[in-house]
Amino acid sequence: MTVDVERLYRSHGQIVLRRARTLLGSEPDAQEALQEVFASLLRAPDSLRSASSVVGWLYQATTHYCLNQLRNRRTGARLLQVRPPPDALAPSPEPLAEVRSLLSLLPDEVAAAVVYHHLDGMTHAEVAELLGCSRRKVGYLLERAGESLAQAESA
Repeated sequence: MTVDVERLYRSHGQIVLRRARTLLGSEPDAQEALQEVFASLLRAPDSLRSASSVVGWLYQATTHYCLNQLRNRRTGARLLQVRPPPDALAPSPEPLAEVRSLLSLLPDEVAAAVVYHHLDGMTHAEVAELLGCSRRKVGYLLERAGESLAQAESA
C-alpha cells in the first residue's frame, strides 16, 4: 500500500487542524501539529496499514501529538495566555486553560480517554475501539482521571 501523503494532506488536513486547534487553543501550535502529524506519515507511511480508517488514524495521531504538547507545557505560563480561535464555539479561555493544564498532568492513555469521552462525547465503546482496549478499561481510565482531578483540587 503506497500512501499519497500530499493527497491525504489536501483532503484531510482540515480534520487535523480543527482537532489541534481545539486541543491546543492556538493557531500557530495547531499549524505545527498539522505539519508534525503529516511529517510522521512521511517518515513511517506503513503506520496506516494497521489502521481501520485513515480518518481514525489521523484523529488518534493528532490527539496523541497534542496531548504530548500539553504535557510538555507543564510550566503553565503559555496555557494561561492561550486564546481559542475566533470561529470556535467554545467556553471562555479560563476553563479551557484549566482543562489543558489538567490534561497535561495525566498519563497519555488516561488523557486520551478523557478527551475522547468528555470533550468529543464518545461512548465507552467508541473510546475503547480507538484506544484498542476494553470498555471496562475505559471506565477505569475515566475513574483514574476523576481521582487525579480530585487530588489536584485538594492540593
